[in-house]
Amino acid sequence: RVTLGLWDHWVPGANDALREIAEEWGRKNKVEVVIDFITSIGEKDLITAAAEARAGTGHDIMVHRTWQVAVYENQLEPLDDLVAEIEKNEGAYNDIARYLARPNGTWRAIVAPTGSHSYPVVSRLDLWKEHAGIDLLELFPAGPRDQARIDAEWTYERFLEGAKKLHAAGFPFGNPIGQTSDSQDWLGPLFLSFGSQPMSAEGDITIDSDGTRAALEFLKELTRYMPEDVYAWDDAANNRWIISGRGSAIQNPPSAWAVAKRDAPEVAAQLWHHDTPSGPNGRFRGSLPFFWGLWNFSTNKSAAKELLYHLASKEQVAKLLWASQGYDLPLQQDYYDHEVWLKESPPPGTLYNYPGRGNEQVIVTGFPAPPAVGARIYNEGLLAVLVARVTQGGESVEDAIAWAAEELEGYQRG
Repeated sequence: RVTLGLWDHWVPGANDALREIAEEWGRKNKVEVVIDFITSIGEKDLITAAAEARAGTGHDIMVHRTWQVAVYENQLEPLDDLVAEIEKNEGAYNDIARYLARPNGTWRAIVAPTGSHSYPVVSRLDLWKEHAGIDLLELFPAGPRDQARIDAEWTYERFLEGAKKLHAAGFPFGNPIGQTSDSQDWLGPLFLSFGSQPMSAEGDITIDSDGTRAALEFLKELTRYMPEDVYAWDDAANNRWIISGRGSAIQNPPSAWAVAKRDAPEVAAQLWHHDTPSGPNGRFRGSLPFFWGLWNFSTNKSAAKELLYHLASKEQVAKLLWASQGYDLPLQQDYYDHEVWLKESPPPGTLYNYPGRGNEQVIVTGFPAPPAVGARIYNEGLLAVLVARVTQGGESVEDAIAWAAEELEGYQRG
């Protein structure tokens, strides 16, 4: 018997496809496979993993988001042999996977074939063209692009100009600003685009910088043209915002679009996924990887490893990509030419730019800090709280930065 505690997918039908693949493997190998899908709303997946780690009992295989592999490093079974086999036969993992799932040189998890995603801008083609005068379909086609034009025209300065016009027309841009994962996954890349990161790889606190000041000044302006309640939004709120027809853009994987196809097809037909704006330091997109780890207190490690390998095979990952309607974004470059991102519609080509076709650099908020500190930067929402203190609380930029530096000192002490 192998039990799995996995993420409850946003996209309708994706869970069913995964369950079918796993249970079919179980029938062929005479192993009972039991999957519990656990929602990330209210951080229930994180809470469940923490409870199992404390109790030393629970599922055999457990999902871990982003930095959580480092959190449970000492309670996760080493998987170097399994990852070596996966990379040999199914394609090499990227640097983000190595950074997050291989703390201290030992693989403690594999990249989950479901859940991993990135945060492009998801925009209403009609609203941006009508009210902001920007033809996003022309700028980000589902095919060859003019990167020089994108670099010249798609900047945070231009984005802010568009956000002002769309707000005036009654269709604001909306993203959460709180201690939720979606908040970290757009704010971290934005800060880095202005040259700001909380901590260096060597553990030096670097939040007190001109880049941080520039990012905060930009967000003071941008938040004036966002919904006032974004500070209370959960990870589903921006999805609901764009699906409602009241929003002009969010940053999100294709889950909002997938639900809109079912619930608001007139909105889905206008949604386009494309690059983030660039800042003075470059163009960055947030990544939220999902990993599957095997608890070291599992009672059926051998069968669990065999199941993990089966689910990571190209044949099964391809099935899951279709089931997720292109939401899942494996951390293996070999998959980025998969036809799902060209064929999914409406509108035709809406997901073409989701894997990243230009010069965006994909990052995880907290990088490149040492993993123990990076996990706290992300999980405690350092940047989101910093932004809220300034834009909602009215605190001065200097005082807010001083607060963040003190928090980082506390993270280092443990």
